[in-house]
Amino acid sequence: MLKRLMPVAAALLLSTAAYAQKPGGRANVVIQPEPPGLMVGIIQNGPTQMVAGNIYEGLLRYDPQLKPLPQLAKSWTISDDGLTYTFKLQSGVKWHDGKPFSSADVVFSANVFLRETHARLRASLAYVDTITAPDAETVVFKLKQPFGPFIGIFEVGTMPMVPKHIYEGTDFKANPANNTPIGTGPFKFKEWVKGSHILLVKNTDYYEPGKPLLDEIYWHVIPDAAARSVAYETGKVDILPGGSIENFDVGRVSKLKNTCSTDKGWEFFGPHSWLWLNNRQGPTADKRFRQAVMHAMDRKFALDALWNGFGKVAGSPVSSSTKFFTDKVKAYDYDPAKAKALLKEMGYKGETVRLLPLPYGETWQRWAEAVKQNLIDVGIKVEMVSTDVAGWNQKVADWDYDMAFTYLYQYGDPALGVSRNYVSSNIAKGSPWNNVEGYSNPAVDDLFAKGAATAKADERQDAYTKVQQILTEDVPVAWLLELGFPTIHRCSIKNLVTTGIGVNDGFKDAWIEN
Repeated sequence: MLKRLMPVAAALLLSTAAYAQKPGGRANVVIQPEPPGLMVGIIQNGPTQMVAGNIYEGLLRYDPQLKPLPQLAKSWTISDDGLTYTFKLQSGVKWHDGKPFSSADVVFSANVFLRETHARLRASLAYVDTITAPDAETVVFKLKQPFGPFIGIFEVGTMPMVPKHIYEGTDFKANPANNTPIGTGPFKFKEWVKGSHILLVKNTDYYEPGKPLLDEIYWHVIPDAAARSVAYETGKVDILPGGSIENFDVGRVSKLKNTCSTDKGWEFFGPHSWLWLNNRQGPTADKRFRQAVMHAMDRKFALDALWNGFGKVAGSPVSSSTKFFTDKVKAYDYDPAKAKALLKEMGYKGETVRLLPLPYGETWQRWAEAVKQNLIDVGIKVEMVSTDVAGWNQKVADWDYDMAFTYLYQYGDPALGVSRNYVSSNIAKGSPWNNVEGYSNPAVDDLFAKGAATAKADERQDAYTKVQQILTEDVPVAWLLELGFPTIHRCSIKNLVTTGIGVNDGFKDAWIEN
């Protein structure tokens, strides 16, 4: 068997020098919006993952280059044919209620609980034939066929481990334990005062020696964006995770005394923004119109003026932090003259297109206004259709739009977070997250299938390079930015962002310099 082992020593490279680390202290953090719940096996939205990622754990973590690191699994092997994945578990792990964690919990979590509750993971588990536990510290996943991204699905938000002794034989979604989550992570749930705060406390029985260093994580619920900025300025909170404050406040707050910021910690998610373009009807059904939109938009202005330089202009459907990205694709510079020429070539007759902003705050509204002006400048008539979040979800899910802002996560691999938006089998009304644009290309379907169904990196790269080249020619959606969500914090808080999911699992390594 081919060994894929991450020694414990390598994990220590994620930390700063041990002599400088001091135990104790509370991390005061903003959580926005307030999570609907903390049982991450059932609820996978961003705020839930951010808090619960410090309560629960997966078998693996991933570094900023998306290479796997030990977590509940201390080592792993992959067979030469890419069909058998064997994990050796850490010794002496306990659930927060004191019960021992074992391979039986892994089998129950992956094979029973999460198959029922976790739609995104369920799609990956469809490739799994059996999950077995030869002994208390060994778990074996056997696949029906090779699935290239399989080693990338074991982080806490994708495959969280849940306690079998609490959930087996129950109604998972109605289990009262969902209100008092029990994991194996470095912090334990203490209390949740709705509308005020969520308090996590140090797990003194944590299996990693010397971890965690912090005593508490106090998540402040502050609904108003301006009030969140003030809370940081006055010292009420010390950490503003990405997206906590409006982008136009980021530059000012980042310059405050004893303040550091980083846009790292989002590599696994690869947040990618674009305009849905309705490929079914109207001007947006013409490839030349879609190409004209790409040339009409000043995406560098959006990056610099609206996102404060955090992120990158998107060059293709795959983010540069996602595996198998290639820059060998057709480029779309800001070129209004080329946009006008394409519109003239297609015979655009001045039909009005409806543009839906993303109702996520003032930054997104400003962005929609900027894009509207870009399009008007090249002769496209635009009607802005404003909605609330529920209305946006409904219109996009029902395909009742011409152009609509969005952003989605990529989860480190094209098979996990990219293909879903372009394969024809994912064209279905009712969801704003699948192939909403209605794009259908058998060659693209085939290449995405080939890329997923092999464990050989060179074969996967070849398939995904070709698919990116086709998609950037066809422009089924208009790619905008690889979004950067800076985490702002006191410089005295050290080692907060060490993995590809940032603060979602970062407090285990964090400490406060006195």
